[in-house]
Amino acid sequence: MSVSRADRRGWLHAACTTVSIARRCALVGLARSTHDDEPVPERDENLMLMRVIDELFLERPFYGVPRMTDWLRTLGHAVNHKRVARLMRLMNLQAVVPGPHTSQPHPTHTVYPYLLRDLVVEP
Repeated sequence: MSVSRADRRGWLHAACTTVSIARRCALVGLARSTHDDEPVPERDENLMLMRVIDELFLERPFYGVPRMTDWLRTLGHAVNHKRVARLMRLMNLQAVVPGPHTSQPHPTHTVYPYLLRDLVVEP
């Protein structure tokens, strides 16, 4: 039976002082770096940007990261595309646009046969 990662991380913080942290991580099956891994809360500036992004996304769901970045810059926010992409990914927002569909033939176009298929070319 498998134990969840969150439960195993809880075992690391038990009041056991006789076994080193590295040894406890090895016994539990976690990397040593997960011992001090605490989630960092978002800054107030990022939360405000997330509210602004959410408001615009409700109006224009077809805006992707580049347009959203340009729009935020016109409002006076100092942001780059990487920050906007991270915040949109954090909020599970993705532009609603159709794909390119470049491989789909148009139904009204005529399909011509390949006339050289069975032709043998001899030198």
